[in-house]
Amino acid sequence: MMVGALVIPFIMFALLGLLVIGVKGGSHQGGEEMIKNVYIYVVLFATLMMTIGGSVAAFMALADIVAPTPYYQSYEDYRRWNVDRVYDLEGEEISSQVAEEIRGQYDAMVAEEQQRYTNRAKNNLIKSFGWIVIPLPIFLYYSRKLKQHKHSESQLT
Repeated sequence: MMVGALVIPFIMFALLGLLVIGVKGGSHQGGEEMIKNVYIYVVLFATLMMTIGGSVAAFMALADIVAPTPYYQSYEDYRRWNVDRVYDLEGEEISSQVAEEIRGQYDAMVAEEQQRYTNRAKNNLIKSFGWIVIPLPIFLYYSRKLKQHKHSESQLT
């Protein structure tokens, strides 16, 4: 994560440097072409990174839906922390009816937490598809534009 945070500004400064060199160097038309090329490559890079990030996030959300992490609090922990507080039993034995009620509450809480976790994963999956669907057409448009530009450039020479 830290490397990505350092690499992206470096790439942006490098592209900015190329823009400055393109504007100052060569003829006016050559500098303009250089700016167009750099702009296209920056857009392609940004949209590709967004699409890749969205794909990774979608895969992770799908993994959370298929194989959710188990609930972390055991029944013994739940019982230890909630029996004294809810039933005010200080050192007394718990009747089987109270024990069944506590177990039912624990099972309901676990089921509710698993449902919440699955719903959160589904929500993240939908958001991740947004990171794929929105930049992908822009990437495809500019990649076609780059191909057309390269093709027209090769016919001129």
